Amino acid sequence: MRVIICCGAILLLVLIPRACQGGNILVFPSEGSHWINMDILLQALHSKGHNVTIVRSSKSWYIKEKSPYYNTYTVQVERSVDQKLITEIVSKVVEFERGALPLTSFLHMTLGMIGTFVDFHATVGEFVSAMLDDKDLMKNMKDSRFDVVLADPCWGGGIILAKYLNLPLVYNVRWVIAGEGHLDIAPSPLSYIPITGTGSTDKMTFFQRVKNIGLHLINLAQNQLVTKVVYQKMCDKYLGPHNDFNQLVLDADIWLMRMDFVFEFPRPTMPNVVYMGGFQCKPAKPLPEHLEEFVQSSGEHGVILMSLGTFVSELPADMANVIAAAFAKLPQKVIWRYTGDRPATLGNNTLIVDWLPQNDLLGHPKIKLFVSHGGTNGIYEAIYHGVPIVGIPFVFDQADNLSRLRAKGVAKVLDVSELDTETFQNVIQEVLKEPSYRMNMQRLSRLHRDQPMKPLDRALFWIEFVMRNKGAAHLKAEAYRMPWYSYHSVDVVLFLLTIAFLVLSFFAVLVWSCFRLCLKRKVKSD
Repeated sequence: MRVIICCGAILLLVLIPRACQGGNILVFPSEGSHWINMDILLQALHSKGHNVTIVRSSKSWYIKEKSPYYNTYTVQVERSVDQKLITEIVSKVVEFERGALPLTSFLHMTLGMIGTFVDFHATVGEFVSAMLDDKDLMKNMKDSRFDVVLADPCWGGGIILAKYLNLPLVYNVRWVIAGEGHLDIAPSPLSYIPITGTGSTDKMTFFQRVKNIGLHLINLAQNQLVTKVVYQKMCDKYLGPHNDFNQLVLDADIWLMRMDFVFEFPRPTMPNVVYMGGFQCKPAKPLPEHLEEFVQSSGEHGVILMSLGTFVSELPADMANVIAAAFAKLPQKVIWRYTGDRPATLGNNTLIVDWLPQNDLLGHPKIKLFVSHGGTNGIYEAIYHGVPIVGIPFVFDQADNLSRLRAKGVAKVLDVSELDTETFQNVIQEVLKEPSYRMNMQRLSRLHRDQPMKPLDRALFWIEFVMRNKGAAHLKAEAYRMPWYSYHSVDVVLFLLTIAFLVLSFFAVLVWSCFRLCLKRKVKSD
């Protein structure tokens, strides 16, 4: 009898529908390397039972329409931020940088690229407008009852979408539209916080601080221009004229910051900023057979790994020949991710591949050095596995990323304009032969790993926290809602100066009156 009752109870538990603990997450990602790390986060969310839906354009570069771990809304567009657009931008920058002086290079990247910068976001704006104008799509989104929007704020679309649907907003962030995310959300004294593009550290000379403030003002102007030309118009049209886009940017519940202070310089932060730098890193898996065979053939000399990331998969022929010739003179084996024409100077020790398992290679004990463009994903993987770096920055934040590693004694950096075979070879040999580079990087690796909670688990917790609690308003500082003059207490200072002026004026008048009275009495007595 007991057996029958137990079997019946088990059958009842199996048949009764169980409450789903998973959330319903709407994602507005960015393209290129930003998608690579967002994709890792989405796979982890899916593995925890959450339903993930992505908004993508019909001409998406990286984001596939079909996936086993996410659904998609595909928005039809005429143009998109794709490989062709990014490749053209990078190629123009590389050609300019090779012959430019430092000052002209700085002016070109800050002022000369403003038109390209605005056009880039105008393309994103067209995508967002096509999405919001699709009434059936927007009705479908509202009926789907999403719990949260997860977005990368370097594109403004996710910010507007979250407000349109009245949903909590979580950022997967390092960059906002025209600068590093902390500059928007946290106190950022420019005396020791270097602005991206300066290449400075947190120890700046007087003229470096002048440059720092100048670039900050340029970034503010770029942000205002893009906001006014692209995103504020969409706010006025779709959200109403009383919604300020810059205010909406600050109103996110949680900022999942792709940063670790092992890499970044110390700086002030805020309660709703959660650090998950290196969340994509993991122990190395075994290499494919052909790569393992090549790596093992290096003997005691080991292997150099070179990858210039998503945006720089090809180089001008003469530059590729310079790099290949330098590699050919080294005793190490080289694995180089490169999709351009085969360099004429390529040596027998160099293997060129279209794709490589970067994390797994960096975790292999035979890897001695990583030649990198300075992209954030690769840098954190190198830190995680303790591999020193030779950096060749090209565009965007790469030079600043590498300047941080150089300041910590784990990297040597070569500017594109000074790249030649002999110099490149000498820099590689210096990093390989000087043990301090590897020792310093291994120390960073130990610090990065020495955490009570893995960065990915921390990110997942806070996304789920926002879903459980319908936001995280208690972590938002009132500073977000204050006008700039109140935030900086300009009104208070003016008020106190006015009071001080009136008091001083009163005493001045009083003293002058007493002086005149005494003078009159003296005249009368005379």
